Amino acid sequence: MDFRAVVADCAYGDLDDFRGELRQAGTGWVVAVRPKRGTWAYGPDAHTPRDAAARLRWSGPEKPGDWQPVQRRFRDGHTEMWWAAEASLGFWGPDRLTRLVVATTDPATLRDKATWYLATNLPRPGGPHDPAGGGDSPHPPAGLPEIVRLYGLRHWVEQGYKQIKDELGWADFQVRSDIAIRRHQSLVHCAFSFCWTTWISDSTSGSAPPGPASDTELERGRPGPIPSIPLSLTRPIGTQLAPHAARRPQLADPGHRAVTLVESLVHRAPTT
Repeated sequence: MDFRAVVADCAYGDLDDFRGELRQAGTGWVVAVRPKRGTWAYGPDAHTPRDAAARLRWSGPEKPGDWQPVQRRFRDGHTEMWWAAEASLGFWGPDRLTRLVVATTDPATLRDKATWYLATNLPRPGGPHDPAGGGDSPHPPAGLPEIVRLYGLRHWVEQGYKQIKDELGWADFQVRSDIAIRRHQSLVHCAFSFCWTTWISDSTSGSAPPGPASDTELERGRPGPIPSIPLSLTRPIGTQLAPHAARRPQLADPGHRAVTLVESLVHRAPTT
């Protein structure tokens, strides 16, 4: 499967072994690191990603100094203005094997909840590791806008994926043994995969989304038919994760909710 890069939050990004394994596998990555992640450095040098970001020049939007504007666009049509810059910390820097990219909505304050500190092995365009200029990186270069876009996808995937997993039954694992929870999670992941398969098949074939289950369709584990929710009670795609709530706790089954679930996830995705 071809993909541009692995993206991960600081729970993984702070792990040297994790980044090393990705590099050894020949995979591109964009991962977050904690703002106070300590790094050995000489006394006057930056010791944390936040220290490195604070050293970047900024005199306002009219004189951004080291910062570059990055406009993020989302599928619902709204845009957000962010700022991104290359920082240096220890062995990380714009022309090193690992770059440190800072992205924020406000370079003056570097607000915690609106600032990303990102490590990546994708080379800087025009840098010494850019393969277009004879560099040694196996990956195409990535400018600041692309780095921000890639990491922005992580938030979309994580939030939407969690909501869909909960809708498919992950929120109902209750108090079980470790192995039972793992089995339940496998069922939820299978159901999620079925949703994607159904959505992709419908998208490529151009066929209409499947309608509600028929009144004669049996629910697994029940002896008789279960009435379906009338179409008049459903709402347009995009207003909720599924046409209606699950009727009762049961094994994860995407059923006729598959297209609605996945389309609601895709419609919220950032585009740039």
